[in-house]
Amino acid sequence: MANGEREKGGAGPSRGSWWKRLYEGTVSALKRVFGWIKRGFWGVKENGLGGAREESPSGLLRKEFFRRKTAVAALVFLAGLFLFVFIAPLFMPMDVNYTDPLQQNVAPCYSMRSLPRGLKKGIRSIDGFSDFTVGVSTSGKVYVWGNTENALTKKDMKDLPKELQSGVVTAAAGKDHAIAVTEEGQIVGWGDDSCGQYGEKQVLNAITMPKELALGIDPSQVKGLSCGYQATALVKTDGTAYLWGNVNTVRNLGDLQGLTNVEKVEFSNAAAVVLLQDGTITTGRDWLFTSVVTSKGTTSQTLQDYLANKRVVEIAAANKCIALLTDEGELIVSGVFENDEEKLPVFGEERLVSLSGGTRHFVAVSESGNVFAWGHNAYGQCDLKNVKGAQKAYAGSLQTYAVDGEGKLLKSVGLKGYLMGTDGRGRDVFTRIVHGGKMTLTVGGVAVIVSSLIAVIVGSISGYFGGWVDTLLMRITEIFASMPFLPFAMLLSQIIRHYSISETMRIFIIMLILGALSWTGLARMIRGQVLSEREKEFVTAAKAMGVKESKIVFRHVLPNVVSVILVSMTLNFASCLLTESSLSYLGFGVQQPQPTWGNMLNGCNNSTVIQNYWWQWLFPSLFLSLATISINVIGDALRDALDPKSSSER
Repeated sequence: MANGEREKGGAGPSRGSWWKRLYEGTVSALKRVFGWIKRGFWGVKENGLGGAREESPSGLLRKEFFRRKTAVAALVFLAGLFLFVFIAPLFMPMDVNYTDPLQQNVAPCYSMRSLPRGLKKGIRSIDGFSDFTVGVSTSGKVYVWGNTENALTKKDMKDLPKELQSGVVTAAAGKDHAIAVTEEGQIVGWGDDSCGQYGEKQVLNAITMPKELALGIDPSQVKGLSCGYQATALVKTDGTAYLWGNVNTVRNLGDLQGLTNVEKVEFSNAAAVVLLQDGTITTGRDWLFTSVVTSKGTTSQTLQDYLANKRVVEIAAANKCIALLTDEGELIVSGVFENDEEKLPVFGEERLVSLSGGTRHFVAVSESGNVFAWGHNAYGQCDLKNVKGAQKAYAGSLQTYAVDGEGKLLKSVGLKGYLMGTDGRGRDVFTRIVHGGKMTLTVGGVAVIVSSLIAVIVGSISGYFGGWVDTLLMRITEIFASMPFLPFAMLLSQIIRHYSISETMRIFIIMLILGALSWTGLARMIRGQVLSEREKEFVTAAKAMGVKESKIVFRHVLPNVVSVILVSMTLNFASCLLTESSLSYLGFGVQQPQPTWGNMLNGCNNSTVIQNYWWQWLFPSLFLSLATISINVIGDALRDALDPKSSSER
């Protein structure tokens, strides 16, 4: 019997009854909050005598607000901004630790993949190393597309030298320069030449282009031309190789001078890789060959040992690794792997005949015309599975172009560009603005909720009970109000940086700090409103009926001042956004690489960025300004609607 009573809850409640009471309590609380909002904005139902619907002060507030077109437009924009920054990240994943040195400071551009119309039906060659690409048509015309203007030097790669008008045999693109060989035998460079990329200009720590090349060359003797990071290589049919450019960026450039019997030269981000005519490869250094993966399986041997009895017929270079193709059709990749470069494609019995390398991906073509691509595929540059009949595949920096035997473009895939450019670490500004907006609005929203909860509790209790309770709470409020807000927030943020806590916890603490320091104004306002409401007859009637004081305060008095609270919360939200951005801008808020609009501006506080890379500071400040202005417009409209006598529209 006793057990039965215990099961029914007589002696000790079971786990199920505890969860049930928690569920019922939560539902009751939510209904109560919804009831406050409903009563505040829609009033009460008909009075039971067939009379008209009673209008609450907040109902009038709602009508007055929606009469203001500017405020409604601001509300629509803000709602759309909230939906955008909270939904878009689901479809725009971001790796906060991602960097790409070859995509630094790229201006807003969306044509990095778009071949010029005159090149699509007659492609002789395509070459790209960074954010612009150079192509040569079968008629010998040079085309340049992508982000072609250098923000620092103001040189536009589309401004072709006059020497190229007579016709071009081949051309190659580097980081900030391009080289072409004309049909008349001239070697013409354009773009930046401050590091000896072309010409006979004497530059410190650079190898100047050989004088014999400056005098001209027989176009039929040019076997290969390639460009890298401020460096260039030209290979003649007799095996003579010329390499010149910046020895600081291409760290083995000086070791490769005077090479003969050269078949091909390719540039990775910081080194040159040379294929010799005897089927061996060299770089002048061994630092590149750290890991080896082959189409026949993984090996623990070094690349030199693995290639001891093999002959290499084709090479390609990416950022930190190289791809090799042997005369037996074996595919080999060696170097520092990243972004799935070591996951080689399955090409079965097909024989690969050509290779090409982008920034972090490779592409190969088989004898049957099938295209295989692998490596970094964040922009779809490896999505070429259904391409048939390809004769050649060219890899740009983050693009791939499949071409048939007649030089016609079959398919182009990869990065189209950056809507708002990239920052100093090669990160997409638009993606970081979206994720940073989510963080900024979340921090501001949580801070407002925390400050409003404190203000509601303190203001309601102080205003309703009065006496020594009012005096004590108001003195505490004055103490918090007397603190210098921004310096104190900076101090607390700096203190928590020295504790070994996670970044998520640190961000949460910053939210609490902002909320705990910004509640005083709203608390005083609520106190004044409650002081007025407690003298009304419905409070006296509730007391006479024996209603508890806490219920009178929070169920009867507080709903009547909810409109004032919402107006103040709206204005405080804008203040919290600016405060969080100010803290992050000063380096005391959310830290990099986690983006917020504030710390994105923090990375732009130098004259070089402000003068040359305008997109890095313009777009974050624009989003922050529009969000803050919209919130202030909404708050001002709510305040004017609450007090029509002060409205400038009347």
